[in-house]
Amino acid sequence: MSGLPLPTWVDSGYIGQMGGQLGGWRQVYELISSIEILRRRGLIRPHRISTNARTLRLARKAGPFAAMIAETAHDAPESPAIVGEHGTLSYGELERKGNALAHGLRATGITSGDIAGFLCRDDCGMVLALVAAGKLGVRVVFLNTGFGAPQLQDVLQREKVTALFLDSEFVPLTAGLPPRLPRILTTVDDTSLDATNDNAANDNSAGAGTSVDDRGDTGAGVLSSLDDLIAGRPTVAPPLPPRPGGMVLLTSGTTGKPRGAPRERISPMQSAQILDRIPLSRGGTLILGTPLFHGTGLGQFVVAMTLGKKVLLRRRFDPELTLAAIARHRADTLIVVPTMLKRLLDLGSDAIAGHDTSSLRIIVSGGSALAPDLCRRSAAAFGDVLHNVYGSTEVANTSVATPAELRQAPGTVGRPPVGCRLALYDDHRNPVTGPNRRGTIFASSGLSFAGYTDGSNKEVVAGMVSTGDVGHFDENGLLFIDGRDDEMIVSGGENVFPVEVENLLIQHAEVRDAAVVGVDDAEFGKRLRAFIVASSDVAPDPDAIKDYVRANLARYKVPRDVIFVDELPRNAAGKLLRVELEGID
Repeated sequence: MSGLPLPTWVDSGYIGQMGGQLGGWRQVYELISSIEILRRRGLIRPHRISTNARTLRLARKAGPFAAMIAETAHDAPESPAIVGEHGTLSYGELERKGNALAHGLRATGITSGDIAGFLCRDDCGMVLALVAAGKLGVRVVFLNTGFGAPQLQDVLQREKVTALFLDSEFVPLTAGLPPRLPRILTTVDDTSLDATNDNAANDNSAGAGTSVDDRGDTGAGVLSSLDDLIAGRPTVAPPLPPRPGGMVLLTSGTTGKPRGAPRERISPMQSAQILDRIPLSRGGTLILGTPLFHGTGLGQFVVAMTLGKKVLLRRRFDPELTLAAIARHRADTLIVVPTMLKRLLDLGSDAIAGHDTSSLRIIVSGGSALAPDLCRRSAAAFGDVLHNVYGSTEVANTSVATPAELRQAPGTVGRPPVGCRLALYDDHRNPVTGPNRRGTIFASSGLSFAGYTDGSNKEVVAGMVSTGDVGHFDENGLLFIDGRDDEMIVSGGENVFPVEVENLLIQHAEVRDAAVVGVDDAEFGKRLRAFIVASSDVAPDPDAIKDYVRANLARYKVPRDVIFVDELPRNAAGKLLRVELEGID
């Protein structure tokens, strides 16, 4: 920085992270731009330098959840923070209960250096546990709520998890886990309470109910609840941990086993990467449709807490209840994945018009490809409020399309925000320049990871990580995603990316959802097979579907087979599980 006079509260860790990717004046420019963005959005308040400095110090030790909630709790303790299905918490309550829970967990032997798995749906209990984990310096591993028992066991063992936070509905999945693994219930669902008790009894009969000596637990295999651990504990903050625990996000695992992508340290300064192109503001109400274990939901939630917003959480997405919540709470922001947005729009114009959604200023969609048709339908239903976010588990959000860009070029993922870089490279890793030329996407951000927890890594070129996607820029420099490089189908010597055909199919009036995969073919090597979810009980004529594609795309992109199904297989974050379709005839 060579003598540049920066405020004392500027996060030197963030400067160091940026310095690894940017050099000289560009580093200075990015830093100053980030500070200005955060000031404009109300995250940095120059007249409160001591508060900014305190928050950054806390974030360095306890992570973003604890730091951001502590700041708002200090300024506005009565402000509502979380509205969940099992209650409502103010920022002050989150801070006090988070402190008490941290003391309770530490009394059971859970402390800095431990690794906690989180198998929870979005609710107050999960957020409380995240705050407490941060205050103790416990590493958090976010687990997919769609896991089966074998996958859960595999991930817990590989990530060396030493404690498990879970909702009661997932207790049956833990039957094969080591009985000495501490299990803490974040939410108890009435419908699963009996099963939980039965499972706990089974654990006890296997020896899990005995006290765990060396950790000082009251019984590590016994299911402890958050209320039990909070009761009678001090509400003052515990001593700061020696270092932040960090977190591990898991890849979707749609093409194999999910891998752990660690985030050792997250700075509040990195909120600028979201706020640069998404005009979130301080206060107001945000509805989080995407799960917290998913990168899109997690990133937006951290920023919402930073801005002191009221955040509405639901354990499962429901389009009708979401519309009602927008109207009732006068929500200004909605976070979804494309399948959720489609479910909202599929309710129809009459159902949407039946709720006052005029307060909605921002819809953020991310996590998978956003079809051009959804962009147009969203604008017609809600106005120019949709933002399309692109990124990956490994590098976080790296490109954002604004409403104006989506109206100009439906389906684009826009441009990189401050602190992020994007580039295209060909198969020989030469830069791809100029419009409408396809290449593999490489990206970097202040949140880029340094490798998976199993020691493997993704390909890196010029300091940027491969996202695994293929794309192109148009004449205006807007980025488009053509598809996953491992999903490209070569049929008769022609390259086909399924997403192009899928985007066309879902525009058909008789198609509610669609997926395209490649299957073996003796003549062409591979042929295209389309799986269609009809929009009514009467399925359309398969030949009519083929004629529709033939009229709009090249002949080699026409599916040879059309199969109708009731639903497409998707994971808990809405991503299509193509591998489950490839064996269906």
